Amino acid sequence: MVGKPPIFATLGCRLNAYETEAMKELSQQAGLDNAVVVNTCAVTAEAVRKARQEIRKLRRENPDARIIVTGCAAQTEPETFTAMDEVDAVIGNTEKMQPETWSGMAADFIGETEKVQVDDIMSVTETAGHLIDGFGTRSRAYVQVQNGCDHRCTFCIIPYGRGNSRSVPAGVVVDQIKRLVDRGYNEVVLTGVDLTSWGADLPAQPKLGDLVMRILKLVPDLPRLRISSIDSIEVDENLMQAIATERRLMPHLHLSLQHGDDLILKRMKRRHLRDDAIRFAQEARKLRPDMTFGADIIAGFPTETEAHFENSLRLVEDCDLTWLHVFPYSKRQGTPAAKIPNQVNGTIIKDRAARLRAAGERQVQKHLAQQIGKTHHILMENPHMGRTEQFTEVTFAKPQVEGDIVTAKITAASDGQLRV
Repeated sequence: MVGKPPIFATLGCRLNAYETEAMKELSQQAGLDNAVVVNTCAVTAEAVRKARQEIRKLRRENPDARIIVTGCAAQTEPETFTAMDEVDAVIGNTEKMQPETWSGMAADFIGETEKVQVDDIMSVTETAGHLIDGFGTRSRAYVQVQNGCDHRCTFCIIPYGRGNSRSVPAGVVVDQIKRLVDRGYNEVVLTGVDLTSWGADLPAQPKLGDLVMRILKLVPDLPRLRISSIDSIEVDENLMQAIATERRLMPHLHLSLQHGDDLILKRMKRRHLRDDAIRFAQEARKLRPDMTFGADIIAGFPTETEAHFENSLRLVEDCDLTWLHVFPYSKRQGTPAAKIPNQVNGTIIKDRAARLRAAGERQVQKHLAQQIGKTHHILMENPHMGRTEQFTEVTFAKPQVEGDIVTAKITAASDGQLRV
């Protein structure tokens, strides 16, 4: 009797989702069956709580399956999941990308395979040993070019889940993107944990801008290249040159800003100040007037006063941010920020997060209104919805071909979307 194929549950970031696709391939090749794999997130204490909740739910729904827990939370606190009666195995972020891990699980899950396989992530020097040819919609593919982080922001546990920064060599990236284009993908998104640190561990220490220019030169048939979250203080000259001259590089950047006050930024151990963020946004928009920005901003970091918070609110307009990811601060054990005195009251944190989201919504409405009457090149994600170059959703009354790039004039906006 053939067993059921494994079930995968993914929590957290886009990179986790990418790696889940890789694990699906690895587990299929190994012949794993009757298993549930939970790929966890560790970014906040709430994320770990949700992982435990999801595991219990999956056990109730799959009483006879073997539950395997992996991902960042499994890496940073394996003992938490080992202690759960619902869990059969815990594997680390390095181990989850290794074929031998999955062949061991498939061959003798209970007998020879250790319940906990989590090694020292800081000793890992390579990344993306398993590259997948496409992930996402049939129109857009995501390519992991970097993993890990060498920085130690005081609020962040991720370096301890992902390890130090490691880069995928440019030639490997280019070859993969060529395969994706041959398979019909019209847009590729470069992803990583700390994308702008790409290349620091490679010979000659190339920069992210070098990689972008190389991709655009060597894959001339790629219609659209998009960059995910970046640290603006690390942006190099070639990336700015690409922003200015390469129309196939999409005019949408998501910035890891985190705050708008210099003192809080220093306490976060960030590497930029408020004026650095504003200067970058102004320069990028000067080079590419249609550029839009998303940003991560934390509300209620320890010691944050109302005056500090007001600086974050003003940063939304000063940088002309459009797509905000607002994170209410939550204490994360194992981080320096958790030990800072003067933690902000939870009610105040929620209020400030709501005010930031409201400011973000006003920016979205302004952006949408500015697009009416303009013509955009829209990548169709499904027959009735696509995205502009700035990643704005556009809905179509008449069905289009999924994966096509459609040129259309925007006629209206409502419910956070543009319409044609």
